[in-house]
Amino acid sequence: METETMNIKIRRSEQSRVNQLDPDNIAFGTLFTDHMLVADCVNGVWQTPEIVPYGDIAYNPALASLHYGQSIFEGMKAFKNEDNEVLMFRPLENFKRFNISAERMCMAQVPEEIFIGGLEELLKIDAEWVPKGEDNSLYLRPFMFASDVYLGVRPSQNYRFMIIMSPAGKYYSTPPKVKVETEFIRAAPGGVGYAKCAGNYASSLYPAKLAAEQGYTQLLWTDAIEHKYFEESGTMNVMFVKDGKIITPAVSTTILKGITRDTLIQLAKSMDIGVEERRVPVAEIIEGISNGSVTEVFGAGTAVVVSPFAAIGFEGTDYELPAITDASISTRLKNALNNIRTGKVTDTFGWVWKV
Repeated sequence: METETMNIKIRRSEQSRVNQLDPDNIAFGTLFTDHMLVADCVNGVWQTPEIVPYGDIAYNPALASLHYGQSIFEGMKAFKNEDNEVLMFRPLENFKRFNISAERMCMAQVPEEIFIGGLEELLKIDAEWVPKGEDNSLYLRPFMFASDVYLGVRPSQNYRFMIIMSPAGKYYSTPPKVKVETEFIRAAPGGVGYAKCAGNYASSLYPAKLAAEQGYTQLLWTDAIEHKYFEESGTMNVMFVKDGKIITPAVSTTILKGITRDTLIQLAKSMDIGVEERRVPVAEIIEGISNGSVTEVFGAGTAVVVSPFAAIGFEGTDYELPAITDASISTRLKNALNNIRTGKVTDTFGWVWKV
């Protein structure tokens, strides 16, 4: 049956697959909800969005995005509170960042009513897919790609915007061991490091594969010029706790302006935890781990939330970090964030968006 609401056409799935969801056993990014949103931008004009049953899409082999990489995405999460209401977390920040990425990749701007309105309608329809439980959420993936059928290097005239959703649990089962990367780079000044474009992730795969062969879970990226300063870790922002204070690389054209990163900084300040946003020398952190002044290193991102590291590998030596406890700053921040996102405490920041 096809209906229309909020200028979104809706064609519902004939049979739900929600019985495939086991909240106690969720593998990230492998199971998807019953529906997805599709909206096409044709010669600069956005067509009426549609919510349709989740399924395969077919395209011409000359599709521009397959050849020239105009493709961007966002990562977001939805939660359920104790009253079974669905909550999104800071969706307007993801919407703004999505269009910053679109501008850098010379793509169409997505209107708020399609991005936010589409998310709301999709979540209303697939609300049963939002899992409860510790570390559980519904991962939201808005993305857009060039849809011209043309072999030639130019900005596409047409784009397709979509949203798919996938139940998510804990990303890392154990604290990761990471390697300081001093040969390959993630991004260079003036490049696209601050955009969530597909190519950033593709270029990271080979060095991450080499690190995995050496026994590491992920990488700690360093600057492209000297390899002396930390930038990000894998697909996460990175934070260091030194002498009880958080130190994190300042955002730039080479570092993604993470929404989880910004959230943790605001939470830390509200908890009277000091925060420094600056260049972070590799030597300072390695020395700090050795002399005990650096007590925690953790990644921050939508998928992982807060992910403390077990050890950092640098120049052939693994520098072990102290075990995380309930009193650790990373634990306190993660608990505070989760309590806000799931409605367990009052949101004094205006971050929670009730669907």
